[in-house]
Amino acid sequence: MLKRRTDLAAEAAQLWQEEAGTTTRLEGVRARDSAREGFRVTTVQILNEEGARALGKPEGTYVTLELDGLLRREEGAFPRAARALATELSGLLELPDGALVLVVGLGNRAITPDRVGPRTAEHIIVTRHLVERSPEHFGSFRPVSALAAGVLGTTGMESGELIAAVVERLRPACVVAVDALASRSVKRVGRTIQLSDTGIVPGSGVGNARKALNRGTLGIPVIAVGVPTVVDAATLACDLLAEAGKGDFEPEALGGAQGLIVTPRDVDAQVEDLAKVIGYGIDLALQPGLTVEDIDLLVS
Repeated sequence: MLKRRTDLAAEAAQLWQEEAGTTTRLEGVRARDSAREGFRVTTVQILNEEGARALGKPEGTYVTLELDGLLRREEGAFPRAARALATELSGLLELPDGALVLVVGLGNRAITPDRVGPRTAEHIIVTRHLVERSPEHFGSFRPVSALAAGVLGTTGMESGELIAAVVERLRPACVVAVDALASRSVKRVGRTIQLSDTGIVPGSGVGNARKALNRGTLGIPVIAVGVPTVVDAATLACDLLAEAGKGDFEPEALGGAQGLIVTPRDVDAQVEDLAKVIGYGIDLALQPGLTVEDIDLLVS
């Protein structure tokens, strides 16, 4: 089991390789790099139990999209990022025509690094009611519902309980869940999006993991979309010490940093940018007939 904390499969594979040595092959895991709309994409496939044990993550596909150009405000970066996310998300979705999709924004909107899920839900084009009530006008749209599940401390309900109840009532074909994650490196915070077909554990990014949302708990596919907004302080300290040539420490050796998380001072702006990119990307994946300009008109 890897000791340094990260929710990103690409980083978990890198950590394993660092510990095992560059010449050691990681059995049960396949990784490849590619590009999409000018952004780097890393795809990690965990193929069996051996790979799952090595990386500490369930079997499945994990796609990491690096959006450095968005952070630098490059011209055209936003629509390119939304289209890139839509393409990668479409590759994970296996939906019959006209099947309902439930998009869930996880997290606490009162805590800035944890509000990416609720803010994303505000950018989703919800169409279930329109398709059902006015099929003559909206029949070409996929029915989509959105939910900002909240957290136990503000609703008195576990997000998993609420989502399970909604899934039982609406019977969607798939859930797309958006949440905050933790990264090993500050270089990935606010500029990376991970998609996976393995589901998600709400609250994992801020160290408050709850009941998992996946096919096993909900009975339908759960596609997770996560954004690293925090770094574990002990993990960060170990990496910084190693980079400075001060020795190779493990997080357990830095007792004073245990339980602390670090986030950038401009995390509020980063969360807003990424929530919009994710929302638009999900819209494009679920409604492929739309463009970024169309979504601007529909959600404004």
